[in-house]
Amino acid sequence: MTERAIMPRLAGRVAVITAAGSGMGRASARLFAAEGADVIVTDLDETAANETVELISTEGGSAKARRLDVTDLGCIAQTFREIEREHGVLHVLFNHAGLPGPPGLDVTEADFDKTIAVNLKSGFFMTSFATPLLRKAEGKGSVIFTSSIGGIAGSHLSPVYSAAKGGVVVMMKSLALHLSHDAIRVNAICPGPIDTPMFPAFFSSQPNADPQELVERLMTTIPMGRRGLPQEIASAALFLASDDSSFVTGVALPVDGGFLAR
Repeated sequence: MTERAIMPRLAGRVAVITAAGSGMGRASARLFAAEGADVIVTDLDETAANETVELISTEGGSAKARRLDVTDLGCIAQTFREIEREHGVLHVLFNHAGLPGPPGLDVTEADFDKTIAVNLKSGFFMTSFATPLLRKAEGKGSVIFTSSIGGIAGSHLSPVYSAAKGGVVVMMKSLALHLSHDAIRVNAICPGPIDTPMFPAFFSSQPNADPQELVERLMTTIPMGRRGLPQEIASAALFLASDDSSFVTGVALPVDGGFLAR
């Protein structure tokens, strides 16, 4: 008996991923493209975005790079105008952009505002500008946010970061309700410690502390005893982007090696 051909899970779909120039964003862009998506790779670092596109092209996928400052509403609006002109539709928006927050309570207003702007505010406006195109996806629209275990359990390292990522979770749930009548699903991924270039930055800014000691202490709280891989976050994102999760909306999905199960 001849085996039935397996259709790529994102065949014919258009996907936007923010902060896709490295780490989890890059891994997700590569996996989405491998599954048939036409990926718009956005990043503040245009060189890094182009490097992701080059990798995807080498692997036989379809992608285009765009420099995007997710804190600049004019830049966001222009990006979606160009996507509408080139594609006319959007199926997947992955709001992945984020950055570590300043430690403790002795923070400047500028650092506070930047943490909220990148981690929380940007995802709201990205979704707002994307919604008209997502409505054209004929029930295939999916919005994904990257939150954090620190958005559910709280972070002793940075209360500001935890506030922003906790806001992402509740905002995601509200958007899932708000957009349900448009058949647009909205979910979030809550990563634990993931082996990416950004990972050390969560610890290097802590005053009067040994970053390596902080990392070792954190790893004792992970039941699986290791850091996650960017590809493991990408696989979760693919599930939420595809029809495999067609009845899933309003969910904050931990990908954390069991941290939140304790």
